Amino acid sequence: MSSGLTCVHSGALHGVDAVPVEVEVNVRGRGEPKFSLVGLPDTAVRESIDRVLTAIGNSALRWPLGPVTINLAPADLRKEGPSFDLPIALGLVALEPEANGPYKDGALEKCAVSGELALDGRVRPVKGILPLTLAAKQAGFKAILVPKENAAEASIVDGIYVYGVPDLRSAVELLKGGGNIRPEKLDRDAFFRQQRRYEIDFSDVRGQAHVKRALEVAMAGGHNLLMLGPPGTGKSMLAKRLPTILPAMSEAEAIETTKIHSVAGLVDARNSFLATRPFRSPHHTISDAGLLGGTSHPTPGEVSLAHNGILFLDELPEFKRSTLEVMRQPLEDGQVTISRAAGKYTFPSRFMLVAAMNPCPCGYLGDPKRECRCSPIQIERYRQRISGPLLDRIDLHVEVPAVDYRELKADSGGESSEAIRARVEETREVQLQRFAAHPDITTNAAMTSRLVREHCRLDDQSDALLDQAMTDLNFSARAHDRILKVSRTLADLDGSTHIQAQHLLEAIQYRTLDRNLWA
Repeated sequence: MSSGLTCVHSGALHGVDAVPVEVEVNVRGRGEPKFSLVGLPDTAVRESIDRVLTAIGNSALRWPLGPVTINLAPADLRKEGPSFDLPIALGLVALEPEANGPYKDGALEKCAVSGELALDGRVRPVKGILPLTLAAKQAGFKAILVPKENAAEASIVDGIYVYGVPDLRSAVELLKGGGNIRPEKLDRDAFFRQQRRYEIDFSDVRGQAHVKRALEVAMAGGHNLLMLGPPGTGKSMLAKRLPTILPAMSEAEAIETTKIHSVAGLVDARNSFLATRPFRSPHHTISDAGLLGGTSHPTPGEVSLAHNGILFLDELPEFKRSTLEVMRQPLEDGQVTISRAAGKYTFPSRFMLVAAMNPCPCGYLGDPKRECRCSPIQIERYRQRISGPLLDRIDLHVEVPAVDYRELKADSGGESSEAIRARVEETREVQLQRFAAHPDITTNAAMTSRLVREHCRLDDQSDALLDQAMTDLNFSARAHDRILKVSRTLADLDGSTHIQAQHLLEAIQYRTLDRNLWA
């Protein structure tokens, strides 16, 4: 062959989505092999030529002899990572049909390809296969070739054939119309039933009945929650069980959540899909970029990895104040926007914030059995590590006291997660119907001020109670709206169309910090 051009379809990640990329391979005449790679590649992509040529040679295949130009289009989109190895290799092999055998007519036009190559020709897994498969389906491709370890993850996408290829030689044989690779098949219903299981349950928790009630209220209305209590009272244990009482993720939510984890490289052959709500618990030493997402080439942070689930911040005052402040945007907007030289990236981050803290630095303020050793100044400084704007975004403050020994020895911990989840799901359904005209609002916690006035009307008795609480306890205007939102959730749990006095009084009890009981 004196000259030739072939095109292999692939994709590049941009945020948590993928955009189509055409890998064009052109050879001009015969002569000394010379390779030129263009199209804004990063270092990993530029280094692919050496990997690709070695893999082709070790797979007993040939590449074209002559000046070769490889273009990754569109040229103005930065290409990152080693996922273009396999498309480049298949393009080079296609230009030597006499030595390697011709591909089946139209094979390259009908499929997308992604994968990293080892020097011996094996195809290694890559990040972001799920968004790449979704983009390939949206672009109209009938099939996608992916590393074998990524095949289970890609097969979640319905309506596209997924071929898991173990090595370059197998991929070539498949495109030639031979080989023994069959499309990856998945029983979606059985898969989701099997995956939607938790190893922990609320019945494991002894005592703390009033805390469990508060947690149920928070999950039912989508409210952020802060637990306050001395060390060893079960705050972390309770938090870890919160996903088990949330409604099961829909298929669309599960795919959206898995996309984020796939881009972050947290999905593998054994854990190919997230069918249960994520629970993220970063250490208090985490950086701003680790929590929000960032670095020179932004990847999802903890607030995005907790999307559709729970973000638990234990020892809240120990986090850097600047780190906590960066959460204000995702808490309000449900997404994170990061601007870097490489581009502007948006990651979804609709999560429920659950935090835990001690009442004071030593942890024993208000404990009836242990004496607090902290001075008032130390306590005040400890509390001031949490900014007012962040506390304003937390609807429920709940005290978690030490558990009595008799409760610890009890045979039963109370209701199971399944029983609590049934009530939460029923209450969430009421809210979905209430906000049917507002698709962006699905829970009481997300109500705007106008919706609060519309759906949280009080009778004269309840209005007088709230007025007295606002005056006597010096609640802020923001606390006023939070109380009404929680009251609405309590009424929904009771099946009441109107907020009653008992709902309002219980909501007021969930404002521990505002009531300043530990001063």
